[in-house]
Amino acid sequence: MSRTVIAALFQSLDGVASDPFNFQFDSFDQEMGEWMTTAIGGVDDCLLGRVTYQEWENYWPSHTEGEDSPFADFINATPKHIASTTLRSEDLRWENSSLIDGDLVEFVRGLKAADGGKIAVEGSMSVVRQLVEAGLVDELTLAIHPVVAGSGRSLFEGGATTRLELRDVQQTSKGNLLTTYGPRRT
Repeated sequence: MSRTVIAALFQSLDGVASDPFNFQFDSFDQEMGEWMTTAIGGVDDCLLGRVTYQEWENYWPSHTEGEDSPFADFINATPKHIASTTLRSEDLRWENSSLIDGDLVEFVRGLKAADGGKIAVEGSMSVVRQLVEAGLVDELTLAIHPVVAGSGRSLFEGGATTRLELRDVQQTSKGNLLTTYGPRRT
């Protein structure tokens, strides 16, 4: 049986998924925190792109106390596979991090075929986009915040047409929509 690849991104109403810290801070609520805690349950491996890796490598190791601690404990302890054509293995200083050697899609196919729990793509819009287009993402959750960001990059900017199927929708108390999609069943 194949392992499940999950991905989740914060997004604004106008489709902006880059730099979510600029728009999601005041609409993050308890239900989103619970959803995130549930989502990381059963994850054995994480995939990160270079940008997310470089943004997170100095933040999460030092935020192991307080409200950030559950995610910090998870992300620091979980093996992280980094997709990058510019980083070298010796550039990876964060514990449990390794560089993906070769093609991302082929690497993920191999990871899915191996034994283990879920594989989570954390942040990393370009990684999510490539894996969705390759048909390797089993669950894509977009946490849509009730805000218009005004500018920024969208997840599927310049991507190929890909048909998905809505699997679940939840509304939180602050008006966020947690929309989960999967590959379209034919």
